[in-house]
Amino acid sequence: MSSKKTINVDEMKTWSNFQLKRTDEYATLEFKSGICCMIEKILMMSDNYKGYMELPNQIEFSRVYS
Repeated sequence: MSSKKTINVDEMKTWSNFQLKRTDEYATLEFKSGICCMIEKILMMSDNYKGYMELPNQIEFSRVYS
């Protein structure tokens, strides 16, 4: 029997926004794309999606979720 676990949506959004702001060599386009897919799914499933803002002078998927 498995137990259902919950996550804190605001905590995940904060963590995701931090990851998407990164500019180090490990914050690749593929990495950021995966973060975007994950947080958008969490936000939409929890009725918390309010869009995002592109970060200036950054690569694709460099954004902050509202």
